[in-house]
Amino acid sequence: MKRIWTEVAVEQRPEGWVVLLDGRPLRTPAGNRLVVPGEGVARAVADEWLQVGETVSPDAMPVTRLATTVVDLMPARRDDAIAEAAGYAATDMLCYRAETPSDLAERQHRVWQPWLDRAAERHAAPLGVIVGVVGADQPEASLAALRAAVAALDDWQLVGLHAATTLTGSVVLGLAMLDGALDADTAFGAAVLDELWEIAQWGEEEEQQRRHARLRRDLRAADRYLRLLRAAQPGG
Repeated sequence: MKRIWTEVAVEQRPEGWVVLLDGRPLRTPAGNRLVVPGEGVARAVADEWLQVGETVSPDAMPVTRLATTVVDLMPARRDDAIAEAAGYAATDMLCYRAETPSDLAERQHRVWQPWLDRAAERHAAPLGVIVGVVGADQPEASLAALRAAVAALDDWQLVGLHAATTLTGSVVLGLAMLDGALDADTAFGAAVLDELWEIAQWGEEEEQQRRHARLRRDLRAADRYLRLLRAAQPGG
C-alpha cells in the first residue's frame, strides 16, 4: 500500500476516538472503521501513519496492528485468544528450571521466582517449579484462576495480553505487563534469560541478535499499547 494521504489527525466521536487520513476515518484490513478507546491509543496509531514513508510497512506499525486485530477479530476469536493465552499456564516458561550449572539455576530463581510469587498472591494461582526436563501437572485451581483472570479482560486488554504472553512464553509475565508491574526490557531479560546466559559463555550469533532485536521491539510495542489502555481507563 502506497502513501496517498498528506494529513493525519485524531478526533473524538460518540463511539470513541478515530484516526483521520486527509479527513477520512482510517479503516482496518477488513474494511472496518478503526475506533479506539482513548486519545492516547488514537495518537499512537496516528503517529505511526504520520511516519509512513512511500509505502506502508506493517512491521513499523505495531500499535496499529494490535488495534486492528481487536476490531477485525474480536469478539469472534475471543474464546480462541483466551484459550491460547491461558493455556501457557500449564507449561509456563518460568516454572522450568535447570538443575545445573548452578549459576544458571540461581539466576533463574532470582529473576523468575518473584513473578511466580506475584501470580500466587495476586491471582491466587501458585504454580509449581519443575527442575529438569520432565514435565508435571500444575494445580487445577491455579490454572482455573489464571484462566479466569484472562477471561475477565475486555477485548482490547485481551489482545495486548495475548501479545505479551506469546512473545515471552509466559502468561505470568504477560499478566504482570498488563498490570504495569513489568516493563518491556525487564520482560525481555526474563524471556530470554537462558539465551543471555549462553551468550555470556559463548557469544552471540548474528541471527540470534536479529531475533532478539525483533523481540525487544515487539515487547516494547505491546508494553506501550497496554500502558495507553491503562491511561484511557477512568483514573488511569
